[in-house]
Amino acid sequence: MKIRSVNFNNRRKAFCVHIGATEYWLPYARLDEQPMNGGRVTRVSMDPELGREGFTYTLSDGREGTVLSDQVLDFNDDPRYVREMVLYGLTLEAETRLERSGLSKREVMRRLKTSPTQFYRLLDPTNVRKSVDQMLRLLSALNCYVEFTVKDARAT
Repeated sequence: MKIRSVNFNNRRKAFCVHIGATEYWLPYARLDEQPMNGGRVTRVSMDPELGREGFTYTLSDGREGTVLSDQVLDFNDDPRYVREMVLYGLTLEAETRLERSGLSKREVMRRLKTSPTQFYRLLDPTNVRKSVDQMLRLLSALNCYVEFTVKDARAT
C-alpha cells in the first residue's frame, strides 16, 4: 500500500504514517536501526526507489534505516493486511497441495466448476481480489481440510 505521508515524533518516540485515509503509529522500538543513548530521529523521507511503499529515516548519529508499509500495517494489525496475508498463505498451500495431490489441473477445475482463467487467478499469489471462501473451495477440491485457530495477541 502506498504511503501518503510520514512524520516523526521524538517525544512520543514513534513515526506517524498515513496510509490511505488511515493514520498509523510505529514506535522506534520496532525499527532495525533504533536511536541509542538519547539519540533522535533527525530526518525522514519517502524513498523513491520503494515507490511510496516505504520510507527512510536518519538518526542523530548518522545511521539510516528503512521501513516498509507492510511493517507498519503488520504492527498495527490492519484487517486488510491480515486478510491479504491469510490469502497469500492459503494460495501457497494450495499450490503445494496441487503438486502433491496427483490431480490434474483440469480435474480440479472440473471439481470447482470453474474456468481455467478463474482457476489460474486463484493460484496467483499476487491476486488480492479473490476471497477466502474461494480459496477454501479450492483446498476442498484438493481434498484438504482447513482449520483456523484464534489466539490471544500476546500468545504469539
